[in-house]
Amino acid sequence: MRQFVVLGTASQVPTRTRNHNGYLLLWDGQGLLFDPGEGTQRQMIMAGVSASQITRICLTHVHGDHCFGLPGVLSRMVLDGVKHPVHLHFPAAGEDVVRALVSLASPGLDLRLNPHGASGEVAPGLEVQPLNHRIETFGYRLVEPDGRTLLPDRLAATGIAGSDVGRLQREGSLGRIRFEDVSVPRPGQRFAFVMDTAQCLGAEELADGVDLLVAESTFSDDDAELARQYRHLTAGQAGALAAGGGAGTLLLTHFSSRYADVVPLAGQARARAAGATVLAANDLDRIGFPHRRRKAN
Repeated sequence: MRQFVVLGTASQVPTRTRNHNGYLLLWDGQGLLFDPGEGTQRQMIMAGVSASQITRICLTHVHGDHCFGLPGVLSRMVLDGVKHPVHLHFPAAGEDVVRALVSLASPGLDLRLNPHGASGEVAPGLEVQPLNHRIETFGYRLVEPDGRTLLPDRLAATGIAGSDVGRLQREGSLGRIRFEDVSVPRPGQRFAFVMDTAQCLGAEELADGVDLLVAESTFSDDDAELARQYRHLTAGQAGALAAGGGAGTLLLTHFSSRYADVVPLAGQARARAAGATVLAANDLDRIGFPHRRRKAN
């Protein structure tokens, strides 16, 4: 199952309807928790997800609305008896803050700290790129390797069936029949998480070709000067980011408390998103991963 669970959508100041940041990506048995702000533990209960599902925690930076929920989440994992290793990824410049937060949690969790200070792969399929914020900040990108999809009609025409299908996939050929003869290319799915940044090359590289782009939309286009001052994206800039990368779906979040209604922000993003599906996130939303894109043979 691949699903994106929204735990909180507020930026620095939470509101009556929006909790601080927090997002859980469920991806083939993995659970990647992004930027757990205050209240994330409670939001997980409200969303019906378990701390035992978390296998990695990814912090973009160490501003409080992106990490102050970390001790509570870790303590809950200890309470729930989580036995598997949990990897914590974060910018190296924030290590002192991260270690202080981790020290507040109950001991007993196999927590493995993974600081990073440059772009590149930090775990299989998971890479980071630097963003442009007021402190060291990185966005995340998760990539599934490309593969191939079997075509049942072509397969049936060859007479190959049962366990021989598995052999054909593993070995690449069976007699004169090649796996390529009965399948078509299947692009791997791609996900990007871009938070707290001005426009920059790192954000563009993260967004390139993704099926689901989660991007901050802290300010309206009308408040572009505030966005520039605090190094955030406007809604329109988030839409342009999706358009430039050819993203399939853009999910907006991290809204300033000044906007009680974020529908206009979604409209601003949609106007510049070049056909990408644009959604404005609400707390406790569950976003099913978009269908795979297809390539011609």
